[in-house]
Amino acid sequence: METLTLRPGEAQAGRRIDAWLAEAVETLTRSAAARLLEEGLVTSGGRPLTKSYRLTGGETVALVLPEAEPVDLIPQDIPLDIVYEDSDVIVVNKPKGLVVHPAPGHPDGTLVNALLFHCGSSLSGVGGALRPGIVHRIDRDTSGLIIAAKNDLAHQGLAAQLQDHTLARTYQCIVIGNLRQDSGTVNAPIGRHPTDRKRMAVVSGGRTAVTHWQVLDRFAGYTHLRCRLETGRTHQIRVHMAHTGHPILGDTVYGAKRAVPGLQGQCLHAVGLRFLHPRTGEPVNLSCGLPREFQEQLKKLSARC
Repeated sequence: METLTLRPGEAQAGRRIDAWLAEAVETLTRSAAARLLEEGLVTSGGRPLTKSYRLTGGETVALVLPEAEPVDLIPQDIPLDIVYEDSDVIVVNKPKGLVVHPAPGHPDGTLVNALLFHCGSSLSGVGGALRPGIVHRIDRDTSGLIIAAKNDLAHQGLAAQLQDHTLARTYQCIVIGNLRQDSGTVNAPIGRHPTDRKRMAVVSGGRTAVTHWQVLDRFAGYTHLRCRLETGRTHQIRVHMAHTGHPILGDTVYGAKRAVPGLQGQCLHAVGLRFLHPRTGEPVNLSCGLPREFQEQLKKLSARC
């Protein structure tokens, strides 16, 4: 078993431990955190904490991660666009349509199946039986850079960087409408939609979510943006842009219900990834180009001007 040491800041005082753990450790869901608490695997000062425990904001929390369950997944020879790889981490440029990990309706044909074929047994078990090596997620119809860990040491180091924002993720997107300013920040909490549990929304009492955006180009009725995530909530950029009144082009969940011809899903691509190597501490800066359909949309919009 591995132990992860976490230190909530004063701003977290009063929050339930299960909710905070799900936020602090991106690969840990609230239900999974509750199970670990019930099993006595979350302690402070040697004392097991209950899932209803409220943080004081000054304690040290020790989270014991159980040994990984046997992964009953089939390695599949799915082509991978590998941007970076060494003995600790692998970074892939994920195409649209590829699901990251098995889930109801997607038992195989996922990025995890592809990684198991490519990496063999050398993937971190911290993500659990269905998410070996997965440090963070990208939506099925969002493309771009995603990092996976090949061992538990790397996984824990990268997870800590997600928490303190050392691991930085940059996206580009096209949104509907014209933003007045050239840059800005959306700081609005995100949680489950109150009536549609399959969607996320900006809600009171949701998890802290911060997105920084900058205008790259303007078109008639559309804007090309660069977005930097400070936090990593489910559908964060999509929800935040829709919240500002400028949903992402092609997003049929948070924007217009009709699909855009020539575009699969939302026009959102993870172009940049920056982190400190979990073993050497050296900075790693990676980037990838825009997919063809994103470039085609930019050409169409530019031609209208």
